[in-house]
Amino acid sequence: MRNIIISCTTLFVSLALCAATIVAQQDKSKRPSPPAKAECKLTGGKTLTIDYSSPRANGRKIYGGLVPYGEVWRAGANEATTFVTDTNLNVGGTAVPAGSYTMFTIPNANQWTLIISKKTGEWGVPYPGQGSDFARIDMKVSQRSVSLANFTISFDQSGSGCTLHLDWETTQASVDIAAR
Repeated sequence: MRNIIISCTTLFVSLALCAATIVAQQDKSKRPSPPAKAECKLTGGKTLTIDYSSPRANGRKIYGGLVPYGEVWRAGANEATTFVTDTNLNVGGTAVPAGSYTMFTIPNANQWTLIISKKTGEWGVPYPGQGSDFARIDMKVSQRSVSLANFTISFDQSGSGCTLHLDWETTQASVDIAAR
């Protein structure tokens, strides 16, 4: 009898854990800032993939408001934005070896800084600090003619590389990326 109770309890706990995992995965797509992905296809079948959560403006002032100028921002919402490459890269003139990183930015009105952090697996905030930075790279800033309600990370394919774009509201920050 005792073995039956133990077996039933074990089965119940296992089912509860499976159900909790399924619910957690379903909840991600229903978040106010749903998960999104951007991928750059490089030569030789190599890729750079950025996974992030895409927050919505919802009538809020974004840059200089919700996202303060001059402060580190996680470039998205929820979990930390990941920057994963299976090949060595040149990011805005800086050599970045193949690997997994976390991506942050420092937005300003006329110039942004892309931060590639060696620390991975964090929720997204707080920023782990400059001691965890692999690199800080200048980004170009331009104004969009049309306001974008959703924060979006995308790539434009250009020759053997890509241009990384971070777009939200009427701001676009970008940096060129190529395989090394």
